[in-house]
Amino acid sequence: MNTLVIGAGGGIGQAVCRAALDRGDNVLAISRGAPPLQHARLRHLEGAANEHEVAAVVAQLEDYGGQIQRVVITTGVLHSDAEPRLFPEKRLEDINAAQLEQSFAVNTVLPLLWVARLLPVLKGKDPCVLAALSARVGSIGDNRLGGWYSYRSSKAALNMALQTAAVEFARRAANVKLLAFHPGTTDTTLSRPFQSGVPEGKLFTPDFVAAQLFSISDGLAPDGTLSYLDWQGQPIDW
Repeated sequence: MNTLVIGAGGGIGQAVCRAALDRGDNVLAISRGAPPLQHARLRHLEGAANEHEVAAVVAQLEDYGGQIQRVVITTGVLHSDAEPRLFPEKRLEDINAAQLEQSFAVNTVLPLLWVARLLPVLKGKDPCVLAALSARVGSIGDNRLGGWYSYRSSKAALNMALQTAAVEFARRAANVKLLAFHPGTTDTTLSRPFQSGVPEGKLFTPDFVAAQLFSISDGLAPDGTLSYLDWQGQPIDW
């Protein structure tokens, strides 16, 4: 089996690469900078930050047309100390355009570009699961706490983009199943500033999340729809 991991340099991305290799998969790992792991069955492709780089990487994947059985998109941002500084908003007065634009660029636009450009590569006879990391806070129906405007909105927009893509994949690449996956609070740099309030037993290791993702995606079959599931495989309200 060939597994494609986008954002392979992050905590969850590296764990997904390890899990795929442990299962005997060939891994195509896409990240900026050095390869996340060294392994005979891992091929590293550099560049995943903008539309030009996405197109260039996908062009290198043409020989894998119809032969990729799993795609995991792990890119995402919640906070950043780089300018423009990014941190979850607690009230409306905290909202600014630069933060909104950065959140949407990384959490919505970039994953959607991958989904769009990969369609002809993934189309084929073999079933394929394409999973993108979403978040429970992207659920409109589950939002009772408020706050986190840019992150919530960008993840809700990602869900809508994936649902819209699922409609088109059903017509053009019916072998592909789309999944919006909520990993739970995972011990990575993304969640580190917010871990103090996490209940005991609810802070997961990246390896645990990767194992759950593989277990859940193994049970999915192409059906022309998007599934929005948490780390337990339970549906999340839209």
